Amino acid sequence: MMKFRFRRQGTDPQREKIKQELFAFNKTVEHGFPHQPSALAFDPKLELMAIGTKSGAIKVYGAPGVEFTGLHKDTTAVTQIHFLPGQGRLMSLLDDNTIHLWELVVGTRSLNTHRFTLHTLLLLLLSATRVTVLLLLRSCDLLCIGTEGGGVYFLELPRLSLKDDQTLLQDQVTQSLPDDYRCGKSLGPVESLQEHPQQSGKVLIGYSRGLVVLWDLSSRQVEQLFLGKQQLESLVWERSGNLFVSSHNDGGYSMWPVTSGNPNIHQPASSTIPYGPFPCKAINKILWRTTQTGSPVLLYSGGMPRASYGDRHCLTIQQDKDHVTLDFTSRVIDFFTVHSTEQDKEFDDPTALVVLLEEELVVIDLQTPGWPSLPTPYLAPLHSSAITCSCHISNVPPKLWERLINAGKAQQGRQQTWPICGGKNLAPPAKQQELLLTGHEDGTVRFWDASGVALTPLYKLSTANVFHTDCDPSDDPQDPSDDPDMQQEEEWPPFRKVGCFDPYSDDPRLGIQKISLCKYSNKLVVTGTAGQVIILGLNDERSDHLVDVSVVDLLQDREGFTWKGHDRLEPRLKPAPFPPGFQPLVLVQCLPPASVTAVALHAEWNLIAFGTSHGFGLFDYHRRNAVLARCTLHPNDSLAMEGPLSRVKSLKKSLRQSFSKVKDFLLLFIYLFLFRGGASESSACVEAVLGKEIQLMHRAPVVSICVLDGRGKPLPDPYEASQDLAIAPDMTNAHSVLIASEEQLKVFSLPKVSAKTKFKLTAHEGCRVRKVALVVFSSAAQEDYSEHTLVCLTNLGDMHLFNIPGLRPQVRYDCIRKEDISGIASCVFTKTGQGFYLISPSEYERFSLSAKVLTEPLCSVQLDRLLEPRPARSTMFPLFGRTFGFCLQLAALC
Repeated sequence: MMKFRFRRQGTDPQREKIKQELFAFNKTVEHGFPHQPSALAFDPKLELMAIGTKSGAIKVYGAPGVEFTGLHKDTTAVTQIHFLPGQGRLMSLLDDNTIHLWELVVGTRSLNTHRFTLHTLLLLLLSATRVTVLLLLRSCDLLCIGTEGGGVYFLELPRLSLKDDQTLLQDQVTQSLPDDYRCGKSLGPVESLQEHPQQSGKVLIGYSRGLVVLWDLSSRQVEQLFLGKQQLESLVWERSGNLFVSSHNDGGYSMWPVTSGNPNIHQPASSTIPYGPFPCKAINKILWRTTQTGSPVLLYSGGMPRASYGDRHCLTIQQDKDHVTLDFTSRVIDFFTVHSTEQDKEFDDPTALVVLLEEELVVIDLQTPGWPSLPTPYLAPLHSSAITCSCHISNVPPKLWERLINAGKAQQGRQQTWPICGGKNLAPPAKQQELLLTGHEDGTVRFWDASGVALTPLYKLSTANVFHTDCDPSDDPQDPSDDPDMQQEEEWPPFRKVGCFDPYSDDPRLGIQKISLCKYSNKLVVTGTAGQVIILGLNDERSDHLVDVSVVDLLQDREGFTWKGHDRLEPRLKPAPFPPGFQPLVLVQCLPPASVTAVALHAEWNLIAFGTSHGFGLFDYHRRNAVLARCTLHPNDSLAMEGPLSRVKSLKKSLRQSFSKVKDFLLLFIYLFLFRGGASESSACVEAVLGKEIQLMHRAPVVSICVLDGRGKPLPDPYEASQDLAIAPDMTNAHSVLIASEEQLKVFSLPKVSAKTKFKLTAHEGCRVRKVALVVFSSAAQEDYSEHTLVCLTNLGDMHLFNIPGLRPQVRYDCIRKEDISGIASCVFTKTGQGFYLISPSEYERFSLSAKVLTEPLCSVQLDRLLEPRPARSTMFPLFGRTFGFCLQLAALC
């Protein structure tokens, strides 16, 4: 009897090894401002800042490139953060009444989610009350916990063990009060705990009712009582310890002397309601900082007159006669000053004020007259105006990079030193400069340095001055700055608008839809929601000029059409001033003024192609008024055209057909054009001749189109081949075109346009293609080996990688949650295998599909408990396991 052995077709071990050297999925760093911040802390020894969020994340920042991230196991808001100065450890209090001890660790990227929970230590005592405030003593061996019930508890660090003999209950304090102050009323929750700046172990305890107690931990006795009668909000010591300042809910603050021999202080030395006499909102927090000049700096949030400015988000800075009210566009979460904290120093001498707002971080220079704000090298609010599109440019030429840097410096003015400068960035210098361009709802395009971990703002371009808008300041005859009488009146409070977060757009028609930049010719094209296509050139000098305007009628005078959308933006008819940077040259306005959803720039031929839901146009911007080709969609194909649409099925069909024709295109539009003529800047004759039409049978929307050369590689960008910046395409063998629709990938031969190969995703996965990119993946093991790969992001949030032109599947990764529609829609790829997508309105998640190319934090921090600095990945671990866990972590660090 013969046995037949059938061999199944298995995987090629050599190919699997190559794929491991080429592909690897990692989420590397989060760019932007943390979404929904809820807590702030600063370590003056390590010069590190920590921000907690409502989702349970903690992010630590130092010098640009120094970042650490931790995430609590439960999605619970972080309400307070406190550093253990110099140790690289911090305490976090969550909204669920749990306390966590964290530390910075080295050598691994994963997050350990073990934690300390307060309810396991104090379950019987704190099950019916809420923690309101934490105080870490300077010795870092004791944590004081104030509660809603008025009790104060003490935990020994780092073991977080309860010291029962130190517990201070409200009844013990009440016994020391004068009879006329008791009145049978509760003292209320503990609102503030502050340690004496000169005498360790003495703590101010402030109760909501207004009582402040100076408590001696060693003797466990009340040393002094300050019998305030106004509801208390916060406390702060003066550096010498001779007085403290309390702020209250009536918008006032009081100064209390601390003198020996008088156990009961009935009245403060002085009380002030700075924005009275009318009712004011509470001063939530107050700081008092001494200076060598003799006049202290007073900083406080809130206190605005209720009737007039109760809706303002303000923070006041006062020093002698200097007084300014910082007016923000979002709520103040917390703030601190960067100042001297050494015990032997006589003065605080604050250098900077750091304010955490709900939507941005603002830093004020306290050393420069006028207290100007500082530009942030990171944590810039990406969503200062809502992001509407994005574009990534890799390998930016040095000359263009330098000119963008100079244009940005001209906008920002004087450069200042960033005060949060702890740690050291150990990441190697970027091999190439990368730009991330974001288009915004207010008509601005912002340029970001995406070369490293810190997404740094470089330059901002505004397109609003090309048009007359509804809120044009030059058209306002009642501008107060032009009225001498108005200038003589001094505004009170002395408001100053600070910050760049502005969620409101002056005109929704200004919104940016698409961006295309040629990095070799320095030409930029941006399109908008009102049919505008703006071609801009880079100029290092300020210029006043008139922008040429061309109108392209995509309906070609079709009768019986009524436009029901917004009106066209009116261009300026007089020369307008344009600052250094990208300046508008030509404005093309599409009719009807529908949103321009697709654009392509071929700077070498001076051509732009653009499309709306009504059709597309091909424009020679060198000849300004030359419309080379245009196409109007058939009324049955255009959703925007008026016509019969019967029920849902017809609506769905119309949607598919209309957007399949305008979703994306380069030199093909689902039509093939042949270009004839010169390719120089002085060329006066470029023609486009319609060659062939491609109609996909499944009629799914087209996502991307790309031409491949004879070797199956994408054609180089304009100017790259002609200037020897890239390998010239193979012209000996037949070219092909790769068309990616929502349902399948298909390669056609050129010029016959016959099908060569295809891959239908819906047949295998039941998904839809949303984003497509052609990426060069370099091997992590072989220096000279690379492959061109097609990357597809689907509506399920997964990544599919295919080789080209064969379209054979390589690997698949789960990247974005399928419920995260905005994240999938915002995803943008780089040419080297990285990508960005929005995880919140203010944050980009950066990821890598490449085993070789990674952009992630690599930094060191000099800790007091270490012998020498060690490199650390972007990781924080909760400290756990009591003494054993502490020794284990410490051994790993040393």
